[in-house]
Amino acid sequence: MALEQLCDVVQRCQAIKDEGFSPEDYDLFFTAGRTCLEQGNSAQVLSILVDEKNKNIVRCMGWNLLGPLVQILLKKEDKNLPHCHAILSHLLEICSPKELLVGLLEQVEEADTGSIAETVTLLLKPLQTVLLRLGMKKASSVGMALSTLLSQVARLPVPVTKEQEEDDVFGLCHCCTALLQFVKPFVEEVKEGVKDNNRISKDNELRVELLKFCMKSLSKPLLEVQLKDPDTLLKSPLRDFATEILIILSSIGESLPDLLSRNVLKRTEVPGFLEEEVRYPKESLACLSHLLFVDHIAVDIFPAVLSPIFVLQCNMEYIELLLSRTEESHLLKGLVLYEKSLIRVEDNSLPVDLLELKTFFSVPQNLVKVMTLCPDQTLRTKGLKVFQLSIDKFNTEAKYKFFKGMLKTSHHAGVEGYIIKNIKNQIDFSLKPCNGNDWFLGKHLLPLLRLVLCLPHGPETDLLQNLDRIMESLNLLRYMLIRDKEWENETGIWTELYKIEDNYLKPLRTGLNMSKAHYEAELKSAKENKKISSKDSKASVCTVTVDNEKLPNMTPEMQIQVLQSAVFTFDLIESVLTRIEEIIETKERPLS
Repeated sequence: MALEQLCDVVQRCQAIKDEGFSPEDYDLFFTAGRTCLEQGNSAQVLSILVDEKNKNIVRCMGWNLLGPLVQILLKKEDKNLPHCHAILSHLLEICSPKELLVGLLEQVEEADTGSIAETVTLLLKPLQTVLLRLGMKKASSVGMALSTLLSQVARLPVPVTKEQEEDDVFGLCHCCTALLQFVKPFVEEVKEGVKDNNRISKDNELRVELLKFCMKSLSKPLLEVQLKDPDTLLKSPLRDFATEILIILSSIGESLPDLLSRNVLKRTEVPGFLEEEVRYPKESLACLSHLLFVDHIAVDIFPAVLSPIFVLQCNMEYIELLLSRTEESHLLKGLVLYEKSLIRVEDNSLPVDLLELKTFFSVPQNLVKVMTLCPDQTLRTKGLKVFQLSIDKFNTEAKYKFFKGMLKTSHHAGVEGYIIKNIKNQIDFSLKPCNGNDWFLGKHLLPLLRLVLCLPHGPETDLLQNLDRIMESLNLLRYMLIRDKEWENETGIWTELYKIEDNYLKPLRTGLNMSKAHYEAELKSAKENKKISSKDSKASVCTVTVDNEKLPNMTPEMQIQVLQSAVFTFDLIESVLTRIEEIIETKERPLS
């Protein structure tokens, strides 16, 4: 029935000249043709389409059959495949390339999640054929095709393990490999233009579309991928894809060092089709930097002439971006990129001027968030390691100003405690022979010590919450009083001691006595409540209020354990504080 309808509409349309077909003709041709294909009559449809008498009909209407034709090809039914492939080849040859492009991209866009990879790989060659038919006016069409294809490929799950990349169940690796073959003739065309003109115009439309393709590929999927080392996976399609993207960038006239450093050198906007931020997305450049300095992709086309400090300065914007994300894969890339950038820098060499740059302030702030808030223990540990590495690279003055800045802005007792421990190390180093400096001894040290030896809220400060900071501060003060003799006073601590007593030690002693008495009273009350509740057969659950805050419901045993732990902490603080008070009481200047 459908075959007869197709023959009828074709026969009737043979008499119509030029392109005077009615909407009804299009509908009948599509409906009958689709049904014939779905019923397995692909051989008969092919014979009708290749008939020379029907050439004009096929040229105008044939592209409408792309939808049902693609669906049948995806089913891979052996008996229909040869004829269906022949029909597709004939349509690609006869129909308008613009209409074919629209029809093919429509099939790509409409692919459901389970058939994205198969649809993309099936249609890449037909799309390439159609685009090449467009001649010199194909740039915008190439861009539209690449954007549509990458948007679909970006939906595919990214393989995480070596085995997943080898198995390629969802087809991402296969799609990436096929995409490289797809863009090859367009890249070659731009390269040929270079040979003829000895340069590449930045405004060349096809070059711009290929640049957009590379930038989008760097953003997705490559930013999401953790590439495997060649020792782990000898043949890695994703690593090959990343390598080729960088090679394409170089081939179309994009200097990799210039791309890396464009944010630092503040280049003027390039005139053309895109504004600077759109043409070179920071997210894509962050991936590029990671590929170059962590994965060591395309190192043979990247000159090793940039100084380590300049490379670090370039990478800081990308590190800032990656560390500001919440995705753990991005955080890891940011941490590793920061680590690799720092390792190349000599210890104690980063000048203080760098701290005037926004990124040298924001990156440590983001790093603190990773160290304190990231749920992944491995990333928190990695963050702390990189944080210390960054400190080691600053020169003495930069360390001093960095410590001051972090004490003012971190707002986290653990981080502040870590900074204070580093300050102690710097003072210890400075007190050794031949290591004296102006920053961790004498007049410059005292303002830093005032930031260290203070209580945020005086005696009312929450000692438990600020434990790390308080313990490190007391340990630093005790060390200085023992190490720096009163008659030498290299650090200036003895000159400042009366202020430290009034502004830090006495308020701390008051707060400690108040807190300890309060918790001891709560502990005594909890023990008495336990004796009363022990008469009941069931374990009781009640609430404890400490410092006007209710603790979560817990059994008497748990309450007692929490309160005992707090009292023990106060004892710990008191033991160090008492030793400092004893040192101050017994220390006397020698007689002159």
